[in-house]
Amino acid sequence: MKFGILSTANIGVKHVIPGIKRTDHEVTAISSRNSSRARQVAEKCDIREVYESYESLLSDSDVDAVYNPLPNGLHAEWTKQAVNNGRHVLCEKPLTADTDEAHNLRSYVKGTDCLVMEGLMYAYHPRTERALELVSEYLSEISSVTARFSFHLNRTDDIRLDGDLAGGSLMDIGYYPVDLVRSMLGTPQSIYGTLVDARGCGTDTNMKAIFEYDSGATAQLSSSFESPLTQFYRVEAANGWIEVRDAFDTPKDVGATIRGEIDGNSLTETFDPVDHYEKEVLHFARCFDQGTTPRTDLTRATQNMELVDAIRRSDTRGEPIAVV
Repeated sequence: MKFGILSTANIGVKHVIPGIKRTDHEVTAISSRNSSRARQVAEKCDIREVYESYESLLSDSDVDAVYNPLPNGLHAEWTKQAVNNGRHVLCEKPLTADTDEAHNLRSYVKGTDCLVMEGLMYAYHPRTERALELVSEYLSEISSVTARFSFHLNRTDDIRLDGDLAGGSLMDIGYYPVDLVRSMLGTPQSIYGTLVDARGCGTDTNMKAIFEYDSGATAQLSSSFESPLTQFYRVEAANGWIEVRDAFDTPKDVGATIRGEIDGNSLTETFDPVDHYEKEVLHFARCFDQGTTPRTDLTRATQNMELVDAIRRSDTRGEPIAVV
């Protein structure tokens, strides 16, 4: 599969392009509105075609699929443009800016021959797969899940602080705890969320949310641009618990671990170093080859965005929001 890259965003240059290059697939083109930057990246990453507009890359018939790491508020627009040109799309999370946009994009893609997948790399790490298996098959009567992702965002001009482009800690790093909790517990009965703009930048830099379930289980989720790097989750049940550190942006050059206790037995499972961006690309390409639905598809993205929007509504109203 031949990939074209929309923009020179750091996540593409540092993670996804190298991930593609570790597979049998290739990156053949890159585009940017900053042609000088595009040429620099193309030279560094050995990409032969450089385009000065996204439109020109999308019209390149030699490109099978595009990776879309544009700002969040532009994801749906340029995913549609790619589909219009018959290109398959691996789009960085979140796939859309809100629920309405998610439903619209899902309808737009339905009936086409184009594969659209959300780039939610942590979902393809073997440790994440195993943690979900432990929760579904070995832990019983889940009582609580706690999940947090935070880091200190030092730059004041970072695109992630632009509310007009769907920035904010919830959309950037809070999205991972939202997806994790929904994957483990399903859709909650109610959500109570708070968003704080600690910098007066027009979007949240801190998020906290509580998900409540008919079963009696609760989940506490949080994200922040104002705290030291922390990424973990812990699941507690009637017969034990599991805990994961370095949970979402897991380094590719170190091993990963799940610790816990189930039915009175201590649990420690380790996993060899793995590049979850590479795993994500391989899954995307496999779905393309086999005509199958990706794990992180438009339906999953829409379900996540419904919860994100519920957190927003709860913050605006100052009260819990009924979800189902």
